[in-house]
Amino acid sequence: MQKIAFLIFPDCSLLDFSGALTVFEVANRLSPGSSRPYQLQVMSEHGGVLRSASGTEILTHALDRTVLDTLIVAGGSGPRAGNLSAALVAYTRHAAARARRTASVCTGAFVLAAAGLLDGRRATTHWRMAALLQRLHPQVLVDSDKIFIQDGALWTSAGISAGIDLALALIEQDLGQELAHAVAREMVVYYRRPGGQSQFSSLLEMEPPSGRIRQALRYAREHLHEALSAERLAEIACLSRRQFDRAFSAETGQTPAKAIERLRAEAARVRVENGDESLEGIARMVGFADPERMRRAFLRMFGQPPQALRRASRNG
Repeated sequence: MQKIAFLIFPDCSLLDFSGALTVFEVANRLSPGSSRPYQLQVMSEHGGVLRSASGTEILTHALDRTVLDTLIVAGGSGPRAGNLSAALVAYTRHAAARARRTASVCTGAFVLAAAGLLDGRRATTHWRMAALLQRLHPQVLVDSDKIFIQDGALWTSAGISAGIDLALALIEQDLGQELAHAVAREMVVYYRRPGGQSQFSSLLEMEPPSGRIRQALRYAREHLHEALSAERLAEIACLSRRQFDRAFSAETGQTPAKAIERLRAEAARVRVENGDESLEGIARMVGFADPERMRRAFLRMFGQPPQALRRASRNG
């Protein structure tokens, strides 16, 4: 039996850990044979009753030296606040060194990063927190696009419901695709969103802290149909190309080129789902050189081509 522990924090979002925990609970129920594959436990730094953001109280175990198969660190306001105790960081580092794998949901990535576990590794978190994670931990290769990322024995996922996708992927690794698929059907969730699928609409809503980067993004949103090179955006921001690239990546969690592609894809998606324009016309209006480039961008970011999203929108 594999022991899986969820590490949670005061004011946590329930779905950050309960969604993933339920995936493992259902896997226990559907697994063939009399023995359950997983032993589940919820922990907090000091144990006892912990109050979630919704006011629900959760009974937790205190941290101990038990060797875990999998440690999953949940998110919430605590991990991103920067006030993690030295004891908690040390526990995370020590537990991860002995566990077969370590994972985080949402801002739980801040705990793994504080423990030095993500240095030099690819990682993700909730899109709204990606730039902050990059600023606080510049050695981490933050990718705000992904639903979840595996880098060796370390797994990180995006916010809230993405923990379900992460847990299904872990079960598939342990017990095979058939059981993971059965769990998804039982939970009436999509089996499973690809880890490489983009999180939804971050740059259309993002307001970076720096006025110069904010100005460059605003210009890009308003001129998507034009050629938008990094040099042009650096000029708008009144920065050198090197300064602009560094500041833009620190504040948005991605390169200017990837950000422009994403802005175009997000703008195109609205037109694809809500109108009758041709795909060729939409591609031209948002700045893609041709419909094929738009199709490839949609596959990377939304996991589906434009035609599929249009059909789904009309059938809904």
